[in-house]
Amino acid sequence: MKTKLKSLILAITLIATASLYAQQKTIKTSESTINWTGKKVTGQHTGTLNFTSGFLTFENNALSGGEFVVDMTSIEVTDLEAGKGKEKLEGHLSSDDFFGIKNHADAKLVITKSTRINGGYQVTGDLTIKGKTNPITFDLEVNRGSAKTTLNVDRTKYDIKYGSGSFFDNLGDKAISDEFELAINLKM
Repeated sequence: MKTKLKSLILAITLIATASLYAQQKTIKTSESTINWTGKKVTGQHTGTLNFTSGFLTFENNALSGGEFVVDMTSIEVTDLEAGKGKEKLEGHLSSDDFFGIKNHADAKLVITKSTRINGGYQVTGDLTIKGKTNPITFDLEVNRGSAKTTLNVDRTKYDIKYGSGSFFDNLGDKAISDEFELAINLKM
């Protein structure tokens, strides 16, 4: 009986101690932002995406994990006006040429590793876009109640090859950069 009681007390103590050191911080999706920039030979386009959900996990006050889901159906172009190409570009980005949101409404990032660096963390994770998952590494600055990063994503790794000079010849000024930029600002 004493052994069972000691085991129970030890188990409760371990669980309580682990919960003190591991903390999951949920992002405020309505206050967190994703701004994207896509570049081409003749200029660039900008826009936004929305988070569906997300959290960062901290153990012993250090980032240890996290997961984010992005609503790809929320893709919006911000540098063009309605009736002046905005709807056309949003439709093209939503099509199978780009993100194929009819079949892939979400994109997801799962943090698999983080290492402290000056002013934040170097983060490695698995990024899933259009049903394809690839590793990605980026720097993340974390402050009380917020985190931010800017990262570049090679779209061709996710089978988004439209207008890519890496796959098509003679595109001239119609070539689109293989990488797009995401500026992410998280509020917790």
